Amino acid sequence: MKPKRHIIPVFVPHLGCPNDCVFCNQRKISGKREPADGETVKKAIESVIKWLPADASAELAFYGGSFTAIPAEEQIALLEAALPFLRSGAISEIRVSTRPDAVDEQRLKRLCDYGVKTVELGAQSMDDEVLKASGRGHCSADTERAAKLIKKLGLGLILQMMTGLPGDTDEKSIFTAKKLISLSPDGVRIYPTVIIRDTALYELWEKGEYGEHSVEAAVDLGARLITLFEEADIPVIRFGLNPTDELSGGEAAGGAYHPALGELARSRAYLNCARELLSSARHDRDLVLGVGRGCVSLMTGQKRSNIYALINEYGLNTVKIVETEVPSGKKVAILH
Repeated sequence: MKPKRHIIPVFVPHLGCPNDCVFCNQRKISGKREPADGETVKKAIESVIKWLPADASAELAFYGGSFTAIPAEEQIALLEAALPFLRSGAISEIRVSTRPDAVDEQRLKRLCDYGVKTVELGAQSMDDEVLKASGRGHCSADTERAAKLIKKLGLGLILQMMTGLPGDTDEKSIFTAKKLISLSPDGVRIYPTVIIRDTALYELWEKGEYGEHSVEAAVDLGARLITLFEEADIPVIRFGLNPTDELSGGEAAGGAYHPALGELARSRAYLNCARELLSSARHDRDLVLGVGRGCVSLMTGQKRSNIYALINEYGLNTVKIVETEVPSGKKVAILH
């Protein structure tokens, strides 16, 4: 078993961002009010490594702003603060998040010089009309160019996409997912749109000019997207915003905000797979479904919602979920 990898997050809210996207208020999303400096980095690392077991590894991750768009001297100050920990082995690697149009060979080589191993790109959509309506300030071609350059230099690539943006549709989100798959990332994050107070999107929503992306819509679409990425052997490492006290306390005014959104979407993906099986294969009215290790709760659904759905839709008496070996590439198997 591989030792657990611990992520040490350092937030640089809005640093390097040339404009505010309509949906964005990084200080409320992250719960951090002030951007980080070298001392912040040092304290963040020290607070984690002092209790890490000897066989564990830790990775420093800069989130929030557009790291490579920060002035070079500020990037260097943040990275230099981490270098002693990297050289001593206290942390194993560094990752940064940035914009597709803030990536070029010079900036990436600087990251490599300071031990960065992975770059996360905020693609958000591969539909240029959606990007424009969302105030992103870059186009889909920027994402393709940046992703290919990152991989060319041997860096890990994580791509981020959003659903439910202004002008977005399920079809456009599926198109975005397929375009991201074609770029062969090492992982993806999917963030359904949340309406956060003090953003342009909140104002559009209040005026009735933006229809919110509901939790149910995000879960339904998310299940399809997760399945697409999994079939391409690309892990979905996050689905939905990380819950914070501010967001849960009312700063998330609407949209797809739920503390367990990722679990709901993954559970829906299991339900969809079971539906597909039951629609095409013979089965008993007392049904036994097999799932992989640790996946019983996902197939069961919150408050047994998946069980009740299958019973009602297929006229079943009972549904039992058990752990078993399932065929490669499958989530669910009918046992009898």
